[in-house]
Amino acid sequence: MKPHGFQRGRSARPERGFTLLELIIATTILVVLSTMAIPLARLTIQREKERRLRFDIWEMRDAIDRYKDAADRGGFRTKVDSQNYPPDLETLVKGEDVQGKKVRFLRKIPIDPMTGNTEWGLRSMQDDPDSDSWGGQSVFDVYTKSQGTALDGTKYKDW
Repeated sequence: MKPHGFQRGRSARPERGFTLLELIIATTILVVLSTMAIPLARLTIQREKERRLRFDIWEMRDAIDRYKDAADRGGFRTKVDSQNYPPDLETLVKGEDVQGKKVRFLRKIPIDPMTGNTEWGLRSMQDDPDSDSWGGQSVFDVYTKSQGTALDGTKYKDW
């Protein structure tokens, strides 16, 4: 006679854990999902950098326009050959005295999200529109120094 509660062979309770096949399938699914997520993450990061670049360029161009408007209205004096554009980006940050008040046109020179520094390409009215060198007379326009291509196929420096 067998003692009460004693069983031969398999226990009545099922074993816990995963089989090797289950682990291989789960790992395969995880690898496939990861390889799909990495390009999507890169695309998202690229879009965010492009959005930031567009905003930074717009912000600096707006500051240049506001500087020129204030100079055109006679708020302060500018260099004769500057056509009332700022001499450099730093002037937009430092500001100008307008009727005894310091007027700043830009809080700070933004960091170019494509190059990672605050060096921007500059153009004056006297420069050729496609020129990569700045004549130094004044700042009429800004552009990124990045040689990269945007998701829409355009060159960043042409924005």
